[in-house]
Amino acid sequence: MEYKINFIRNSYIRFAEAHKDELINAFWDRVSKGELILRDEVRKFEDTLAKYTNTKYGIGVNSGTDALTLSVRALGIGPGDEVICPAHTFIASIYCIVANGATPILVDVGPNELIDPERIVSAITEKTKAILPVHFHGKTCDMDRIMLIAAKNKLFVIEDAAQALGSTYKGQPAGSFGDLGCFSFNTPKLLGGWGDGGGIVTNNKSLAEKLYLMRNHYNMAQSSIRREDFPTPEIVEWAGKSRLDEIQAALLNVKWKYFDQLLARRKEIADIYCKGLQGLPFKLPEYNEGDVIQEFIIRVLDSDTRESLKNYLAENGIEIMIRETTPNHKVKNLGLENFNLPITESISKDALRLPCYPELYNEEIEFIIQKIKDFYYKEQEIVIE
Repeated sequence: MEYKINFIRNSYIRFAEAHKDELINAFWDRVSKGELILRDEVRKFEDTLAKYTNTKYGIGVNSGTDALTLSVRALGIGPGDEVICPAHTFIASIYCIVANGATPILVDVGPNELIDPERIVSAITEKTKAILPVHFHGKTCDMDRIMLIAAKNKLFVIEDAAQALGSTYKGQPAGSFGDLGCFSFNTPKLLGGWGDGGGIVTNNKSLAEKLYLMRNHYNMAQSSIRREDFPTPEIVEWAGKSRLDEIQAALLNVKWKYFDQLLARRKEIADIYCKGLQGLPFKLPEYNEGDVIQEFIIRVLDSDTRESLKNYLAENGIEIMIRETTPNHKVKNLGLENFNLPITESISKDALRLPCYPELYNEEIEFIIQKIKDFYYKEQEIVIE
């Protein structure tokens, strides 16, 4: 039997089919009441996000990129300051620093493909103001070591947990360690919405107050979601608009009900992949306790093999994703080419993402596994031992 397996689209089609009435009711409740900006569904979402991450405050914003950018600004980081972060990340982790006039100091990752704490230490200067660790692909960074480094050097910590909602480090949720934790809720993410969305969590009341204001032109007085425990400010700053809208919040609130079982299904899919792909000449992902499965990434031998495998799977109706064709510090005109990051560069040559959304059927997963085996055994003429 042949299949047509896309990388992410069927996730939304199948979830919508399974929860059609709930989603329609959530949408209709908002539009029929004319409650579209910063109303009850946003506050409900923010409260759920804070509770889920074991933090005091949740702030809904327009995107994960805005979550990061507003967080850097809220901490007063700007021109003349440096922020240390990995290059092996989505570009937004670096953009948020540049957008505030600060300088990104990129460091390499360790064998686990997450920021290497020892490289953080060697990158600290008198201009360093913050560390921005990225919990990538559902894996959490070594937060014990990072928080010790930050405390010793009096640095802020902004966690990029855009791909790690639900993951934990030694039992503590990703995003809850630093001064601020940032999340994304756009379509490919673990809790993906039907468009863009983002969130920030913190235990710091003054930072929460500032962010509630910053995401709404510093105008709490006219906000329909005014927080009773935050006074209207007498002094304001220039700020823009970055609000999670009511319809997205309402739809995401439906998805929250099923989030833990969606994470469990992702783990099942990863286990099927790992079992079925054993013995082939590529590196399978390794997971620690507390990790979640944002994406299932294999590391093949080289870029030529990767491209050939991608084409072979496409010919057989399987869409995969290759994102790391050029590492961030090698993208021209960004001014980052002075960094020497060999591990990050090696990942860009051989990383390949397989479909891993919870709504995949087991027979589709087995079909993907079989076609990968066919590629290596037939196309690459690998001998089965």
